Amino acid sequence: MSKLWGGRFTKKTDQLVEEYTASILFDKELAEEDIAGSLAHVTMLGKCGILPLEDVGKIKGGLLKVQSKIRLGEMEFTVGDEDIHMNIEKALIEEVGPVGGKLHTGRSRNDQVATDMHLYLRKRVVEFVGLLNTLQEALIGQASQNLDTIVPGYTHLQRAQPILFAHHLMAYVSMFQRDIERLQDSYKRINVLPLGAGALAGTTFPIDRHFVAEQLGFDGVYENSLDAVSDRDFIIEFLSNASMIMMHLSRFSEEMILWSSTEFRFIELDDAFCTGSSIMPQKKNPDVPELVRGKTGRVYGNLFGLLTVLKSLPLAYNKDMQEDKEGMFDTVRTLQGALQLYAPMVSTMKVNKERMRQAVNQDFSNATDIADYLVNKGLPFRQAHEVIGKTVLYCIQNEKFLLDLKLEEYHQFSELFEADIYAVLQPEQVVNARNVYGGTATGQVSAAISRAEVVKAKTDEWFQEYYNKSK
Repeated sequence: MSKLWGGRFTKKTDQLVEEYTASILFDKELAEEDIAGSLAHVTMLGKCGILPLEDVGKIKGGLLKVQSKIRLGEMEFTVGDEDIHMNIEKALIEEVGPVGGKLHTGRSRNDQVATDMHLYLRKRVVEFVGLLNTLQEALIGQASQNLDTIVPGYTHLQRAQPILFAHHLMAYVSMFQRDIERLQDSYKRINVLPLGAGALAGTTFPIDRHFVAEQLGFDGVYENSLDAVSDRDFIIEFLSNASMIMMHLSRFSEEMILWSSTEFRFIELDDAFCTGSSIMPQKKNPDVPELVRGKTGRVYGNLFGLLTVLKSLPLAYNKDMQEDKEGMFDTVRTLQGALQLYAPMVSTMKVNKERMRQAVNQDFSNATDIADYLVNKGLPFRQAHEVIGKTVLYCIQNEKFLLDLKLEEYHQFSELFEADIYAVLQPEQVVNARNVYGGTATGQVSAAISRAEVVKAKTDEWFQEYYNKSK
C-alpha cells in the first residue's frame, strides 16, 4: 500500500530516511489514546453532519476491531507507516475499505499527536498521585510506630540535635505532599484539548471542538490553534515535576543507604529489596535505593533534552518535536518503577531503636540545650555559647560526654550549673523541649501525623475522582 500522504511525491522515500524519521518504534505506546481520540473525533463528524452516520458507524466498528487486535498483540506495526496514527489508519482501511480514509477529515497528525499525549499524561499524573499517596501511607505508618525512637539529627552530616525518627520521616511526607500538589495543579494544564486545531490554523469543516472535549473528558480546548499544535509545556511541566519527585526520592535513598550501612546500623532493609555480591558472601547491598539515586540523572536528562529541543523552534509544528516522546515515556517508566518499589521497601524496613539511642547517648547533640539552660539562668547567649564550647572541648580531651561530667566539673566553666542540668540533658527532655508547631516534640509530631492523615484522605478522594475521569 502506498503512503497515505504520497500523492504529491514522485519518488519513493529512501529506506534510511524512512527508518530515521519513523516514530512507530516508540509512539506505538500511544495506541489506546490514538483510538480513543479517533472515536471521539468521528462521533463528532457524524454529529455535525460532516460524515454520513452510516460511514461513522463503519469507522467506529473498524476502530474497535483494530483496538482489539492491538490488545491481543495481533497488530503488526511497520516502520513504513511511520507512526502510530498512520499505522492505525492503514489498519482501519484494511478493515472497512476506503471509507476508513474519511476518519482524517477535519484534523491533522499535528493536533492528533498532541491530543494523544494529553490523554496519555493525564492518566500518568493521576497514577503518580496515587503512588505518592501510597508512599506517604508507608512513611506515616513507620512514623506512628516510632514516636518513641530518638535518632541523631544532622547538619553538614555532623550530629546536630536529637530528634524523633518519626519527625525525620514526616519531613519526607511533607516533601511528597508538595509533589502531589504540583501534579494536581499540572492536571488542569494537561486536561485541555488540542484536537480541531488542524495542522496549525484550524479547519474549514464545521467541527465542534467542545463536543469532542466533552466526549474525552477534557475541561476545555486550546484558545489558539498555533499554540495547540506547538505547545509542549505540559510535557516539560511533567518532566520537571518528575525530576523533583526523583530528587526527593534520591535524597531519601542516600539516607537509606547510609542508615543501613555497618557504620550507622540504624535500619535494615528487607531482603526482598536487596541483593548480594558475586564474590563476598557477607554482603547485603541496598540496590533499590542506589538505583533510584542513579536513575534520577536520566530523569533530569529527559527534562533538559526537551527544553533544549524546544528552545529555538519557530511556530508551529516541526519534526524536531518528535523528540518529545521517548524521554517522556522513559521518565514515566523510571518514576513508576521507583514509586512502586519505595512504599513496600519503607513499610518493611526494620528500625534499630537501640542503635539509634546508643548513637544519641554518644555525642554532643544535647549541647545546645545547655546553652539554652544558661540563657534561662540569665547569661547572654553568646557567652553561654562560649561556655559550652569550652565544656565540649574538655569532654573531648577527657574522652567523656556531657552526661558523664560531675557537677564540680561543670562548675569549672560556670557557677550557674546546678543539679537539674542532668534532667535537661536527657534525650527525651531535649526532644520534648522543642514543643513548637512543626518541632520534634512527641506531641507535635503526633499532631503532625494526624494532620497528614487528614490530607492523605483528601488525596485519596481526589485520586478516586480523577482516576475515573482519566480512564
